[in-house]
Amino acid sequence: MRFTPRSSILLATLIALPVASWWFVFREQNTRIAKTRQDIELQRSVLEKLKEETARNADLARANDQIKKSIEAIETRLPSGKEIDSVVRQVSDLAIAAGLDAPGLKSAKPVKAALYMEQPLEMTLDGDFAGFYSFLVNLEALPRITRIPDLTLKSSDNETSEMRAAFTLSIYFQDKDNPANQTAAAGGAK
Repeated sequence: MRFTPRSSILLATLIALPVASWWFVFREQNTRIAKTRQDIELQRSVLEKLKEETARNADLARANDQIKKSIEAIETRLPSGKEIDSVVRQVSDLAIAAGLDAPGLKSAKPVKAALYMEQPLEMTLDGDFAGFYSFLVNLEALPRITRIPDLTLKSSDNETSEMRAAFTLSIYFQDKDNPANQTAAAGGAK
């Protein structure tokens, strides 16, 4: 086979055509494809992060709902300011039922505690220790939130099990008469 200038030009054209196609079309297209793949990977990673955040937001919403239910459960244990008298009667009845003498009560001024109010009651009880212990157990079982921040026990001078207890009983309640507390409680429950 002889190579003539015409066949050499044809051969060069046949070789140059795929090389030129690769250089001008496919190389540029491959660059765009690689860049698009990088963009897709970046968008996938962003999408994964968004899915994680969305899942975490759902978990936070569930946790907020649980906290809200816990707050509502605690608030049901808080009497209103008008119900304090009935709670005091319950405490007095518990003391008498435990075999103690009727308690001496002295009410102090209510104290603000967070969004709620605390009503301290100075109490004195006389009776035997077993009755006082029974009183404390029954007091703890009340469906109200109470605490005893200070307690003094003194035994009587004789050899019986008689004693005198002087303590402060704090009863927590919602101050529904104060509009500022209602607003704060409503905002805190959201």
